[in-house]
Amino acid sequence: MTPKILVFAGSIRTGAYSGKTADVAQKELAVQGAEVTRISLADHPLPIMDQDLEKEKGVPENAYRLARLFAAHDGILIATPEYNGSMPPLLKNAIDWISRVKTDDGKPLRPLPGKVVAICSSSDGHFAGIRSAAHLRAVLAHIQMDVIAPQCSVPNADQAFDEDGAFREERLRKSMHRVCEVLIERAWQASDRVAR
Repeated sequence: MTPKILVFAGSIRTGAYSGKTADVAQKELAVQGAEVTRISLADHPLPIMDQDLEKEKGVPENAYRLARLFAAHDGILIATPEYNGSMPPLLKNAIDWISRVKTDDGKPLRPLPGKVVAICSSSDGHFAGIRSAAHLRAVLAHIQMDVIAPQCSVPNADQAFDEDGAFREERLRKSMHRVCEVLIERAWQASDRVAR
């Protein structure tokens, strides 16, 4: 069975390094045989998470759409930028809203717990967004996602990509290869368990 992997970036800025990193991941996952779905959080706008708003209007439809996408895939890869030493509010807000989805049309829906997920990070500095990746890892683990150990962190991202959008450095190419390899393997194992 071909694992289905969902890929997205934590930034919607034009030319975002996290978007370029997600592009590299998308290509590498496909080369390794995964069925890849690429989305943008720009296509799923959400209000700031607010329990009063949720009580008044319910969980937004776009949160349901994202939750269904998460649930329909065997694994997820998130490419996060770093804002002020942490993950961007856009990404955290999406995760917070998805975590509120428990049912869909009266049927149980578990988009997050047990779902295999990989993290990539990037920044234009030397630290490669690793603080953002660490915070994201902690959040995903807290909501019981299965976060794989390998991650691809891209330093000096303003110089990291060639004109074709590929990594210039062999070290980064190997790192992304390993992330995608482990994600596909774990996603396949998880989907196999569910199939049984």
